[in-house]
Amino acid sequence: MALETEQQALLGSYRETYIWPGRLAREAGALLRGFVSRYGLIIVFVALWQISPSLGWSNPAVLPPPDAILRALWNGISGGPLLGDIAISLQRAGIAFGAAVGVGIPLGLFMGQIRIVERSLDPILQLFRQTSALALYPVFILLLGLGEASKIFVIFWATLFPTLLATIGGVKQVDPKLVEMARVYGAKPLTVFRRVVLPAALPQIFVGLRLSATTALLLLIAAEMIGANSGVGFQVMNAQYNFQIPLMFAAILLLALLGLSANFILEALQARLCRWANPKD
Repeated sequence: MALETEQQALLGSYRETYIWPGRLAREAGALLRGFVSRYGLIIVFVALWQISPSLGWSNPAVLPPPDAILRALWNGISGGPLLGDIAISLQRAGIAFGAAVGVGIPLGLFMGQIRIVERSLDPILQLFRQTSALALYPVFILLLGLGEASKIFVIFWATLFPTLLATIGGVKQVDPKLVEMARVYGAKPLTVFRRVVLPAALPQIFVGLRLSATTALLLLIAAEMIGANSGVGFQVMNAQYNFQIPLMFAAILLLALLGLSANFILEALQARLCRWANPKD
């Protein structure tokens, strides 16, 4: 009996010695394959970009390699002009995005539930939505001046409609059977809205928020390029005028990183608030 117990212990240690490393190797291989399949193309693109000047494929004065762009980005953030401009740009985009969310979501929830209001306001909303915010920017400058108000308002104008229309669509897509079931069980209208309508519309609302965040950064660049003397978009144009090409690309890279960060934050918030809508859960 003791011999059998000792044999089982030896067999268990043998399995732990040889099976666990194999399992870890398989898991590491799976993670590596997933990383390569997702980011491999970007890595190859950056590597080709880095070696292209040494191979004579590109002119580094016009298209600097990534290491020069990263050095310019570090110098601009650590002690250069970019650090203060980041705060200014985030303030402009943040105020406009917050105002768009504060107006678009409540108005979209109201219009989505009251169909006669939605039918009455939809034509004028579609007219405003199809009008380019950049085309209206000179009008905003005439009305509000060249200060911060016109820049913030043009960003607000462009970011309002993705949030508003996504909220209306999310409310209209709520399953009527769920609403009817809640009413049958005696739920009051406020409870139906809070427990049924709003959770069902939340994933679609987050889609509109992510589109609005991207639009806010795009309009921020345009507004700062046209009529500003500060901000990351202004630094792009200023670096171009002064032929500071690495700094210009560094500012462009910074804007891309800001957009990725905003999208990541909204995705994380959506995953937390809409756990029930995640198929993995």
